[in-house]
Amino acid sequence: MSEQADPLYRRERLFIGGEWLPSSAPGSIAVISPFTEELVGQAPRTAFVDVDAAVGAARRALTDSPWASWDVESRAAALDRLADALERRAADTARLVTAENGMPISVSGAVEGPGPARTLRYFAQLARTVPQEERRPAASGSGTTVVRREPVGVVAVVVPWNFPQSLTMFKVAAALAAGCTVVVKPAPETVLDAFQLADAAQEAGLPGGVVNIVTGGADIGAHLVGHPGVDKVAFTGSTEAGRAIGEVCGRLLRPVTLELGGKSAAIVLDDADLATAVRGLAWACLLNSGQTCYTSSRILAPRGRYTAVVEAIADLAGSMRIGDPADPATRVGPLVSARQRDRVESYIAAGRADGARVVTGGGRPADFERGWFVEPTVLADLDNSATVAREEIFGPVLAVIPYDDLDQAVAIANDSPYGLAGTVWTSDEDKGLEIARRMRTGTVGVNYYNLDLGAPFGGVKASGLGRELGPEGLSAYVEYKSVYLRK
Repeated sequence: MSEQADPLYRRERLFIGGEWLPSSAPGSIAVISPFTEELVGQAPRTAFVDVDAAVGAARRALTDSPWASWDVESRAAALDRLADALERRAADTARLVTAENGMPISVSGAVEGPGPARTLRYFAQLARTVPQEERRPAASGSGTTVVRREPVGVVAVVVPWNFPQSLTMFKVAAALAAGCTVVVKPAPETVLDAFQLADAAQEAGLPGGVVNIVTGGADIGAHLVGHPGVDKVAFTGSTEAGRAIGEVCGRLLRPVTLELGGKSAAIVLDDADLATAVRGLAWACLLNSGQTCYTSSRILAPRGRYTAVVEAIADLAGSMRIGDPADPATRVGPLVSARQRDRVESYIAAGRADGARVVTGGGRPADFERGWFVEPTVLADLDNSATVAREEIFGPVLAVIPYDDLDQAVAIANDSPYGLAGTVWTSDEDKGLEIARRMRTGTVGVNYYNLDLGAPFGGVKASGLGRELGPEGLSAYVEYKSVYLRK
């Protein structure tokens, strides 16, 4: 039987080996609403022994369960069934994510609800079209080589709180399509929605152990990442945590995909139509209250239009409705936690200390006695050396930086320890593409930004290692085996 959540989304058991099992750890994880500061729900804590059990169940599913012998079509059909089960829960999942992390329902309803099902269906179809093995004539001219794609094995999936459902499925869908099994550890702030995946996996008839859910903080994540039964790690989160995970995986010679932080630049060209650009920047710069890894939080404006760009961005930020994230009219919800609000406010203070002019925002909205809100904030009259232009803030804070010519704009965009995303805003798409080619970053949007399930997503420099989505995302979960034949 599936675990049923009461109105407070209370969960009492872990999902391991296809069963709902009691945790070995005392106590529970409390999830607090960023809007009301009241209890949303509770989930069980996880002990190290529970992680061991989950990894063991995932290992057995690779060898002893039907999953091990299913052909590609059977696995793809299972992913389609899982997509159907998640889709039936989409509305409730979107509401739950909004309650957990304060994401406006207009965003969660479009991304966190139906998004995971779309990702699963994409990878199910991709699995059907990518051959498990192929024959190649030997380069020497004598013999044949059979190149096989085999699942890497047990995958540890560690995900953050900002887009918990979508970022989980970027990893889980590709891993399952490749024939792997997974142990998922969600962030404590958004632990509850992970059990929606467990319910759906059970409903879809996935063999026990293919999907396992454990809970906890950094200690549980570290135990899972370094577990001897894990074959690969897939992580999205901060660069600091990614470096620690990368060190462990490097020592263990364990493959790892790291999707980390960003400090992306939006280059506004001289010929850009500001009205059009501002509409697009609302999504590229302030999505989910700026708690988005690819946020274009540095706006680079031509010096001759600097004042106009600053005013347009300030008008945008000031016009975005702040409020109850469950209200469809809300565009800016609260930040995920009081700690995150404190972090964002400290960066606004650092901007002021560096001489920035606060054009709009800069504090907490006056209309709310509760909730971890920060106003959308625009900082002007600073350069790329300022703290707010160098470090990832992960909040609704934008720095508008002037440039003299396009070469300088590209240089400023590339002058960052990060390289995850970026945008270019121009009336000449060919010119925008030319600028995009020169930006040292994993992804760039010209006159808009939106991830494409069929194309690789990831960063360079401190923004991570490897790619998710697209055929490249599937390849991240396979090992290649060459079989040499005489003929």
